[in-house]
Amino acid sequence: MISAGARPQGAHPPERPAPSGNVKATKNDWLDLALSVLQRDGVAAVTVLALSERLHVSRSSFYWYFRNRGDLLDELLKRWEDLNTRSIVTQSETPAASINEAVCNVFRCWVDPDLFSPRLDFAVREWARRSETVRGALDRSDGERTAAIRAMFMRYGYPFEDAMVRARVLYYMQIGYYALDIKEPMEARLKLAPHYLQAFTGVAPRDEDLASFRAYAMLHGGAKDVAMVEAGQ
Repeated sequence: MISAGARPQGAHPPERPAPSGNVKATKNDWLDLALSVLQRDGVAAVTVLALSERLHVSRSSFYWYFRNRGDLLDELLKRWEDLNTRSIVTQSETPAASINEAVCNVFRCWVDPDLFSPRLDFAVREWARRSETVRGALDRSDGERTAAIRAMFMRYGYPFEDAMVRARVLYYMQIGYYALDIKEPMEARLKLAPHYLQAFTGVAPRDEDLASFRAYAMLHGGAKDVAMVEAGQ
């Protein structure tokens, strides 16, 4: 686990049953708020006192669910991995009839906030500047993401090194879009999508390669019309 701090001396919270009605905040309440604060204000702002004040509960209620602040931060990192890294891996492994359709499956991460949160990703990247342990977790995550995309290309016959470079170009370009905070309307991104696909795969896309993604992007992308898409979607 990635711990942001040692347990205070003597701070061994007892094993307790679920809190009674006088504790109003659930574990998910603490985690949801902490995740929101992490994304907006950075890890330094994620403190037990600040969270308890916003939740209108005592600090002691925090220890129903967490040993200490480091335990909370560990769980935030797990949420980040479960959302951002796992989604890219899952989408890379989704069956598709062609390499362009397979890349479009990955593109879904860039238009659906339920699959990938760029704000959370960059909050963790900023956190990693201050923590070697988090830096290690981030490096492993980036490696896992690009390895999954590389494996996707290899399934469609690309040699290892070619697949590796294409995976890096696809992934690093998307991270660059987020870093530059590029904002494009969904219609503009979709118009450019065939050109990006051909650049990434070397294969001209067919209409059927894009059909499902176009519908998905229009359904999910309106809520996320921000710095997104290597697909120019």
